[in-house]
Amino acid sequence: MFNNGKLFLPPPGDGSDFKELFKRLAAAGAGRPFGKDGFPVGPWTPELLAEAISQIDSNRIGVDLRTVQLWFQENEKGISTANIRWLARIFGCDDPVATSEWQMELSAAKSRLSAKRRGWNRAGSSVAQEIPDTALTATFDDGTDFPAELAGNADAKVPSRRFSLARKSEAFFSHGSPLNLPASVFAGVTALGFSSYITGIHNVTYGRADGVVKQVGFLWAANWTFVFMVFLPLFFAFVTELVTFWKDEGRLKLTAQGDRVESDEAWARNVESSSYSFWAVFLICVLFAGLFQWIGVSLIPLMKGGGNYATDWGSLAIVRPEVISVPEAVVFTGLAYLYMCLCFYLFLVGLILLYTVVHDLWRIGESVSSRPEIDYQHELNEVSLRVMQGIFRCTVLGVLIAIAMKVQSAYLTSSGKNIVAWLVGDMSSAFYGSNDVSDAIGYRTPTHYSSLLIVISTCVVFVYGSIRLGIDRRFCMPMWRMSAVVTLLVAGYLLIDAFAGFSILLTVGVLLAIYGLFDPGFGRWRASELGNNQSVS
Repeated sequence: MFNNGKLFLPPPGDGSDFKELFKRLAAAGAGRPFGKDGFPVGPWTPELLAEAISQIDSNRIGVDLRTVQLWFQENEKGISTANIRWLARIFGCDDPVATSEWQMELSAAKSRLSAKRRGWNRAGSSVAQEIPDTALTATFDDGTDFPAELAGNADAKVPSRRFSLARKSEAFFSHGSPLNLPASVFAGVTALGFSSYITGIHNVTYGRADGVVKQVGFLWAANWTFVFMVFLPLFFAFVTELVTFWKDEGRLKLTAQGDRVESDEAWARNVESSSYSFWAVFLICVLFAGLFQWIGVSLIPLMKGGGNYATDWGSLAIVRPEVISVPEAVVFTGLAYLYMCLCFYLFLVGLILLYTVVHDLWRIGESVSSRPEIDYQHELNEVSLRVMQGIFRCTVLGVLIAIAMKVQSAYLTSSGKNIVAWLVGDMSSAFYGSNDVSDAIGYRTPTHYSSLLIVISTCVVFVYGSIRLGIDRRFCMPMWRMSAVVTLLVAGYLLIDAFAGFSILLTVGVLLAIYGLFDPGFGRWRASELGNNQSVS
């Protein structure tokens, strides 16, 4: 039967399940155009069917080839509700009435397949005893990953996924409780704090050659206490919240299909596309920021003595051997650097995920920018607003981490007795004209460089989000306020120890930034104020 120049087969209504029905239609080539000789051109293949579905005008996202391949295979996998719509368009030959009939037939066939699956489960499937039927339905529909328990029963033609650092890293932020990662980081630095107390380096001073007595205890180090106890856990909490929101709510609101399975697969592909970035960051953090820096800054000076680095808790065994021995210092610093490099790897992973969220939102906004519905545009504005709020919070925390690192490094080279007295003395010097507190010894300061990298990396994500999501008039005033706070905070970072009284500018920026963590809109703008007729740029 002809319909729009294609082979049309009416719905049989014979009670077949989805697998039986799809096998017959694919073999017959239902929905394929006729050849020049007037005969059907042949059966469907996974590649041809996936291409045909992706070429439907209203289907802007398309369908994954792996999903279509699973329809052809002998397994229990069904089809998602969203893909029933597109498959009905194919079998209905783009005829509205025929498409509607095929949509009802495919939905009924899917239900019959699900009923058969439940019958198999009740019959005593050992797999079903471990996995609820709802989980089986969500897992089997449309080609999602097999659970580990089903690996032995999965179709032999479905290849197992190889190890992916990108997926494993993303799982830290999107799987399990949002408290897991922040609590793990806090627990790690708490363990190091207890270890420092046991070894006696938690609160210790030493006399420098110029007569200055400095506090270099581990618990006095701002780049360990504030960074790993406060800033990093908050950063991970905000990234987890934003990534989870985008995967579970934001993306589903904006995608044309609105199907959870398809949305999760598309997000997984976006994460996987940054695989090289994850590996590059991992190697840099573990090898350079971790291993090589520990060897150069801590291990070699401890073993050989000396080194043109300011004395801190890591090198205290050189000047105060009665407090901690060299072997103890080697072990403690090794554990600390290992913990530090893994935490900063996860920090950079968070930035990559934030970039991925922005890029994904921008692409979806571009693909559906022609949709005139007011409600849809309002949802687009609300999601964009929430994403930029989350990125602003993460940017503020990233710069605060860099500030804590640079302040601690600058203090070690200064003449201050402890970090609090040094900052207070700098504020006083702005009023009394004294520069003594800023006098510093010319030690090498690798932390200045690493903190600068953190600022650059964090601000790049914020600028990218501002360009992609915040350049329209609807974001003009909110973005101006957030950008002003970030700029002030970065200026405070760059001017640390640059002149007498730098801590005043730094304090103002930090206070505004902390307020911005609680209220990134600074009390005046809400989603309802955004224009409803704008789209993501």
